[in-house]
Amino acid sequence: PSFTAKNVDGKLVSLKESLGKVTIIDFWASWCSPCRQENPNVVALYNEFHAKGLNIIGVSLDKEGEASKWKEAIAKDKLTWTQVSNLKWWEDPIARAYNIESIPATFVLDANGIIVAKDLRGAELKAKVAELLAK
Repeated sequence: PSFTAKNVDGKLVSLKESLGKVTIIDFWASWCSPCRQENPNVVALYNEFHAKGLNIIGVSLDKEGEASKWKEAIAKDKLTWTQVSNLKWWEDPIARAYNIESIPATFVLDANGIIVAKDLRGAELKAKVAELLAK
């Protein structure tokens, strides 16, 4: 599903404008320990493959009134790709559209925006991205 949400600067960003050859939608939150533990792997993946066409859009399930914690986590974890959040916790409309019931959750989209894999981590995620970019 397509979506639009505000980034850390309050600017509206759409999934469509964030698409690359391969795009990962990464659902996470500053308060989610497993998400924060996975972030270094995602950063390494982005650093390795962004120049080859990988884009990532982070969707945070942080709460209203806790935007500062969200922004601090982005800076601390060095998440340099597009980040959006409606700050609605589990009621986030993007998370609902993707049927998110636990995080971290990832969706891998091809160049046409079609979901080709989901909930891959670490080496599995890297292998899938490398395979798609090789096409």
